[in-house]
Amino acid sequence: MTDIRDTVRDEFLRRFGHRPSGLWSAPGRVNLIGEHTDYNDGYAFPFAIDRRTVLALRQRDDRVLRVASSFAPDAVEIAIDELSPERLNGWSAYPLGVAWALGQLGASLSSVPGADVYIDSEVPIGAGLSSSAAIESAVAVALDEVWRLDLDRRTLAEVGQLAENRAVGAPTGIMDQSASLLGRTDAGVFLDCRSLAAEVIPLGFDAAGLQTLIVDTTVSHSHATGGYAARRASCEAGARALGVPALRDVHLGDLERARAVLDDETFRRVRHVVTENQRVLDTVRTLREHGPAAIGGLLDASHVSMRDDFEISSPELDLAVETARENGAIGARMTGGGFGGAVIALVPRDLVPAVRAAIEAAFSAAGFAVPEQFTVRAAQGATRER
Repeated sequence: MTDIRDTVRDEFLRRFGHRPSGLWSAPGRVNLIGEHTDYNDGYAFPFAIDRRTVLALRQRDDRVLRVASSFAPDAVEIAIDELSPERLNGWSAYPLGVAWALGQLGASLSSVPGADVYIDSEVPIGAGLSSSAAIESAVAVALDEVWRLDLDRRTLAEVGQLAENRAVGAPTGIMDQSASLLGRTDAGVFLDCRSLAAEVIPLGFDAAGLQTLIVDTTVSHSHATGGYAARRASCEAGARALGVPALRDVHLGDLERARAVLDDETFRRVRHVVTENQRVLDTVRTLREHGPAAIGGLLDASHVSMRDDFEISSPELDLAVETARENGAIGARMTGGGFGGAVIALVPRDLVPAVRAAIEAAFSAAGFAVPEQFTVRAAQGATRER
């Protein structure tokens, strides 16, 4: 099987006519638990996965950025001095948006050189595994190094979020970029999305004989479309009505008052966020005290909340969760922004083939497209490659 790094080197040479000076990569992420909590200043617990976006880069003698990728036939070119969200569109808004955002968050770009960049990825697009943050994080660490900006990982996560919010137009939080930049092997990133404090928590899945099965329903989603933005707007409206800065400041004991103040739909959106924050805290505590085999019920409860209160699931996601649980998974939930995408199921290693076969059979019987299924491990965050 061809190594993606070799492919990226070869394609860079073909596209630009010279060899790159270096390769950088960043992983996608799967969110173990804590969905739609990040933009509410809450808690999340993602981990980086062993599927990566890889880029090759070589500096130029002028101040032009030229980006190409496996996603599009043609390169996109723009002068650094002309970077602005209004000038960016399509797939290139992700990498070029990062270059723009670096200048917005304290880096001086007045004398940095241009660059040729080529990008390819193993992270499925539209599956809820944050292919966008993998691009943003790879570009951020590459430009930080070659432009000698010396920014810390927390700032680079903010750069990626700003690029996604402003250049791409997707109102996402900071969880995805944080996981991609801060991930560690066999560990999750327990993230406080208000302070941006992050703690690496050992997962211990391998030692417990568990594997993380991803079921990509192949129903594509996009954070830049209306469903995600509507959920965020509803959360912000709920916080305003309750007189708090963000839903992070609403606790389980406040839900009865919230029910009296809010309309039913907004209340259910709020209830999901409040209970999901608690589930993140309970998951971290349970991992520490009892190990990974004890967290299945929390994953299941998270899916029910997303299905019923936040209403971001789909028939395909629900079927994958139900089938995984019925065939031996200790817990399963949809992961990502919703409206399609993927399911994460925590499965005893020897039951993975049976769970996969049952899900494929269930999808076929329901008339759904064949899902893409694969296992992932918690992996290292963004880095320079060999």
